[in-house]
Amino acid sequence: MWKTRAVATFVVALLPASVFAQDARTVIDAASRAMGMEGLSSITYSGAAAAGNFGQSRTISFGLASTSIRNYTRTIDFTRPASHATGEATPPVVRGVPAPQPGPYDETIGADSPWAQQFSIWVTPWGFLRGAAANNATLRTRKLGEVSYRTLTWSPPQKAPSGAPYQVIGYIGPENFVDRVETWVEHPIFGDMRVEIAYQNYRDFGGVKSPTRIAERRMGMEMFVTGVSSVTANPANLTQLMAAPAAAPAGRAATPSAPSTATSEKLAEGVYRIAGDYVSMAIEFKDHVVVLEAGQSEARGLAIIAEARRLFPGKRIKYVVNTHPHFDHAAGLPPFVAEGVTILENDNSRYFMEASLSEPRTLVGDVMAKSRKKPKVEGVIDKLVLQDATRTLELHAVKNLDHSDAMLIAYLPKERILFSADFNVAGPGQPLTPSLQTLAANIERLQLDFDQHVTVHPGDPDRPLSRAYLTELGKETR
Repeated sequence: MWKTRAVATFVVALLPASVFAQDARTVIDAASRAMGMEGLSSITYSGAAAAGNFGQSRTISFGLASTSIRNYTRTIDFTRPASHATGEATPPVVRGVPAPQPGPYDETIGADSPWAQQFSIWVTPWGFLRGAAANNATLRTRKLGEVSYRTLTWSPPQKAPSGAPYQVIGYIGPENFVDRVETWVEHPIFGDMRVEIAYQNYRDFGGVKSPTRIAERRMGMEMFVTGVSSVTANPANLTQLMAAPAAAPAGRAATPSAPSTATSEKLAEGVYRIAGDYVSMAIEFKDHVVVLEAGQSEARGLAIIAEARRLFPGKRIKYVVNTHPHFDHAAGLPPFVAEGVTILENDNSRYFMEASLSEPRTLVGDVMAKSRKKPKVEGVIDKLVLQDATRTLELHAVKNLDHSDAMLIAYLPKERILFSADFNVAGPGQPLTPSLQTLAANIERLQLDFDQHVTVHPGDPDRPLSRAYLTELGKETR
C-alpha cells in the first residue's frame, strides 16, 4: 500500500513540472519574437554610461562616486560567448586635485572567463532568453507593485566555487519584454552577492528591441547605468568590435592575486612586518596577537594567519584591524572570521562590514562558509587603545580624508612605529598628494612621534619609511 501511494504521488508531482516546462518554452518563444531576436547571434549597443566606484568610494555603501564613460560601446558575441566594451572614462573629481583627464575604458570578458564575469552576458535581455531556452527554464508568476510578471528561472552549466548551482531569474512584462533580471554571484565580502538589472524604455532598432536605459544594482547599490542611443544586431564588423587592444586598461577592477605564503621581518621585539603586495603587521601582546590588515584575498588572509602563528606559536589572534572597508583591503577578512577573530573597524563602516559578512555564503565555498561562523565587529569612533603590561597599540580614525571616510591608522608609541594604508606616498621630487597632506595633518593633530612608517602598499625599495620624508610636508599643512 505504501509503495502504491508513493508512486502515485511521484506521478502527480511530475505533471506540474512538465506543464511548467511547456509553458516556459511558450513564454521564451513569445518574448524572443516580441524582441526581434530571430537569427540574433551578436549585438552592439552604444551610448553614455556611468560606473559607480563599487567597493572603492569614500562612503562604502550608498552615495557611490561614479566614473562617467562617453562613447560607451558594448559588443556581445553570444556564440562564443564573449563581450567587449570600450569608451572614454573620466574618474570622479576629488577635492584639492586638478580635474581628472579622460582616459580609455576597456572591458573584455572572454569565453574562458569565470561565471562571476560571464554572467553579465547572460543577464542582458537577449542573453537571458538564449540562456533560458538552452537551460530548461522553469516558469512562475509574480506581482511587483501593480504589474504581474511571468518569471523564468534557469541555471547555467557552470557551478559556483562551493559546488552549488547559480540561479538566474528574469521578469517578462505584459509586452513580452525582459524588464528585469536578477542573480547571485560569489563575493569575498558579500558572500552571495545579489545583482539586479532593470531594463526600461524599450525601442525598436532596425527590428530588434532594446531598452534605452539599463541600470545595474549590486546589493542594492547602483553600480552601472547605461543610456542606450543606438543598437546594431549582428554587426558586420563583429571581429573588429570584439578585438581588445594589446595592452588594454582594466574596465572594472578585479581582486589582486596574492601569494599563498608570507614572509616577515622583525621591526621591534614582538613586532613584525609581513611583506607582500599588501603589507600587514603582527603584534604580540601578553596572551594574544593583533594583526594589522587582513590582505586582499582569502589566500592572503590565510597566509597572514599562518605567519602570525609561526611567529607566535600558541598565542591566539584576538583582533584583526581593517584599515578601511575598500574591497581590496577587506577581502582577506573572511579567514579571520572563520577563526573567531574580532574585526576592529572604523565606526563609520562597522555596520556595513558586520552586515555584509553576515550575508549567506552558499556560493563562495571559502573557509568562512565552511566554518559557519558569524563576524564579530567592533567600531573605533575616534581612538581605541589596546594595552596590557607588555604593549600599547593606538588606533586612530583619520579626519577629512577624501579617499575613505572610514580610515584607521595604527601607532605603537613605545616602538615609535606608524602603520597606514592608501596615502599615496610621494617619491623624491614628486608633487605632494592631497591624501599625504591629510595624513600629515592628522599626524600633527594627534601628536604622533614615530621613526618608522609601515605602509600597506610597499614603496620601492620595499621597506618601512622614515619620518624625514614627512617633515617638510607637515609644514605645508600648517
